[in-house]
Amino acid sequence: MSAATPLILDPRAIPVIGVDEHLPAVPPTALGEAAVRARFARSDAWTPMFSGDGQRLGVQGRPPAAAAVLVPLVLRPDGLHVLLTRRTDHLRDHAGQISFPGGRAEPGEDDPAQTALREAEEEVGLPREQVEVIGRMPAYTTITSFVVTPVVALVHPPLVLQLDPFEVAEAFEVPLSFLMTPAFHRRHRFDSDGQQRHFLSMPWQGRGGDGELREYFIWGATAAMLRNLYHFLSA
Repeated sequence: MSAATPLILDPRAIPVIGVDEHLPAVPPTALGEAAVRARFARSDAWTPMFSGDGQRLGVQGRPPAAAAVLVPLVLRPDGLHVLLTRRTDHLRDHAGQISFPGGRAEPGEDDPAQTALREAEEEVGLPREQVEVIGRMPAYTTITSFVVTPVVALVHPPLVLQLDPFEVAEAFEVPLSFLMTPAFHRRHRFDSDGQQRHFLSMPWQGRGGDGELREYFIWGATAAMLRNLYHFLSA
């Protein structure tokens, strides 16, 4: 990574400069299965809030690579939940971070949905027959030069996940209603060597696969894509 690129090693330590509680939450009527299906079926144009900081701060000499993530909306009795993963700590890219299942496109994968479904199956054992793709979001370019297409899907339980222990430390779910409430969206600013980086965080207190209560610090590209989903569902 270029020397001019400010690295964020501990996002929890970066000061919070604001909370977006002035923005309205997506109403419950817009967060049900039928409403989300209908929103993705509409073809009206909209502009995402975040397109990524890779264009401005990307890796020198590293060409952009196509990638995709699955945004899995799990159908639960109390509403839609978003399935997220915590990456293992030894990975080269995004170690220990909260992310959607996904990764780099393989040769021959021309449709981002192919990549997202394959990666979700490989990483968390999510069977394709339980996943119903309903749309996609605009691409987001990461600081590591991945051009990531979020593929949004409904996931039909029951789920019996099998995690890839090399890539995924754990999988957990967060209510979509929590993530679509900007009062829980915190804005951070990181100053380094005369440069600034801004990012969002959405800390979630929840129980992991072991039943223990802990904080999951959702930030960076994952939080930005969720914020784009907020604007999409609010439009």
